[in-house]
Amino acid sequence: MELEAIHVGILSVIPPLIAISLALITKEVIFSLILGILSGTLIYSLASGLGVIAMFNVASDLMIDKVGGNAAMVIFLAILGALVAVITRAGGSQAYGQWASQKLKSAKSASLATAFLGLIIFIDDYFNCLTVGTVMRPITDKHKISREKLAYIIDATAAPICIIAPVSSWAASVISYYPTQTGITGMQAFVSSVPMNLYALLSIFMIIWISLKPKSDFGPMAKAQARAEEGQLEPVGSGEMTDELAKMEVSGKGKVLDLIIPVLILVVVSVFAMLFYGGFHELEEGSLGTRIFEAFGETDAGMALALSSFIALIAAFFIFVPRNKIR
Repeated sequence: MELEAIHVGILSVIPPLIAISLALITKEVIFSLILGILSGTLIYSLASGLGVIAMFNVASDLMIDKVGGNAAMVIFLAILGALVAVITRAGGSQAYGQWASQKLKSAKSASLATAFLGLIIFIDDYFNCLTVGTVMRPITDKHKISREKLAYIIDATAAPICIIAPVSSWAASVISYYPTQTGITGMQAFVSSVPMNLYALLSIFMIIWISLKPKSDFGPMAKAQARAEEGQLEPVGSGEMTDELAKMEVSGKGKVLDLIIPVLILVVVSVFAMLFYGGFHELEEGSLGTRIFEAFGETDAGMALALSSFIALIAAFFIFVPRNKIR
């Protein structure tokens, strides 16, 4: 079914309002998103004269189309989750946490270390959140930093650093939106726009300022931090939160390098994969920098990240299995 754009006026804001409101009320994101999608397809079906029943056909066609069009990114995220689990099981995250807990003696240093780790893992915001959250949560718990504040630090460094880093999944996606008839490559336009990306730059500055300045929390964050300092780290109303990574059998012989090497492999291979899918090896004209910019501008980020995550996962098995870190 090929859908044509229609104008429904103010009704177009109803689906996101439903999704956001239900997510806040129920704490169930997937359920809320599905209902938001169904409300949108219902509005579309009624406005276009297709009838109520057609909303299910419209919803299924849309989801199949979007999932199919982003299959490489879905595969990347799935493999990324597997890579995080393998690193955790091998003891790499635990080893880093133990090393960091010896070096970080205060809540301020723990907050800054969380922000710094978030800034150097710039290849993808999902990978950033998964890695930084898994590694730093035991350390921030030790220094009684609330889970809400940890989530804020991670979120406010992950997306902002990815949107201003030329080598990232966000940059590759944004570059693909630039029109080709402008006379400059997408990468050149992206790099030129970085100084004007005030949201990203100010978010990073805000995190550093909050981490450095004592008692800088306010509003609900201050209340959450006060509860954490009294020993209640979990968000209010969260109940018994399950954590599959926390239940996982972890090797007690992990090293810090067991975390660093797989992540480094992922970052390095991602750069070369983006250059490969951008056709860098086929470019002959222009300087090296120009060819690199052009290759990044023409790359297929989903395919490059899916390939790099797969290679990093295979490398992790070769690193861990011979040493009996995982079985």
